[in-house]
Amino acid sequence: MKFDVVGKRKWWFILSALILIPGLISMMTQGFNLGIDFTGGTLLDLKFARPVTVAEVRDVLKDYQLEGSTIQLALTGQEDRSPNVFIRTHVLNEDERRAVLTGFETKLGAFELLRVEKVGAIIGSELTQQAFFALLISWALIVAYLTYRFEFKFAVSGIAALLHDVLIVMGLFSILQKEIDASFVAAILTIVGYSINDSIVIFDRIRENLKTYKKADGLEALVNRSIWQTMTRSIYTVSTVLFATGSIYLFGGETTKNFSLALLIGFTSGAYSAIFNSSQIWVSWKLYADRRRLEIKTNGAK
Repeated sequence: MKFDVVGKRKWWFILSALILIPGLISMMTQGFNLGIDFTGGTLLDLKFARPVTVAEVRDVLKDYQLEGSTIQLALTGQEDRSPNVFIRTHVLNEDERRAVLTGFETKLGAFELLRVEKVGAIIGSELTQQAFFALLISWALIVAYLTYRFEFKFAVSGIAALLHDVLIVMGLFSILQKEIDASFVAAILTIVGYSINDSIVIFDRIRENLKTYKKADGLEALVNRSIWQTMTRSIYTVSTVLFATGSIYLFGGETTKNFSLALLIGFTSGAYSAIFNSSQIWVSWKLYADRRRLEIKTNGAK
């Protein structure tokens, strides 16, 4: 006897709420730790007496909690080191900038400060709004496509699970105050595509099983059977994706930490929501609609 996933759907909804609510509260109270892509920052153009590597520069910046800064080398034939370094950090005041430059001199030797200036945000408010509207348009197209391929209830259930995944990632990043930059936006878009794909696989199996569905069998039993028929595929898929993403998180370096962390959270949530949320929303909605239809028919007969 396989575990009754559908019969416990109220518990899955409660579990999702327990994860979502703290994140929503955090987003409304403390907001996000926006990176330099959103807020702008300070640009340092340095020329060291000897060639240095990105790792050496980042090691110095780590002492000042600036390890997430953008570091570029002006390469001169040597692939991994150069005396000319461009560094883009959070906005630094005079004391912070002096401390960082002293740290460079202490650990990496003499250098010449060629340029220091304040730079604007790469991702401004207008671009943020455009990205948000593009996301809404993509969701509308997903709803239209799923409505055409399946039915409207499937489409809305899939979008609800997708929204669940996005909010969980954003909520946890707000709670943990992890820095949000351009790579985070890319991670969210990747999660959107992954999450809806998992839900579609289960929806497709439900649709196939509906062709031989008999009311005596029960809709909950049909959905439960559909979930278990795709469970192995779901586990294999999420496992391989998490292995790859986990490797990026562990060995990819500081610049990919937050990107891969967002993917790890989003892919895990996507696998969960596809199995325990999207199909459960659909069956709850379907059963409610059937009850309403029966009540209207019964009242009409009276």
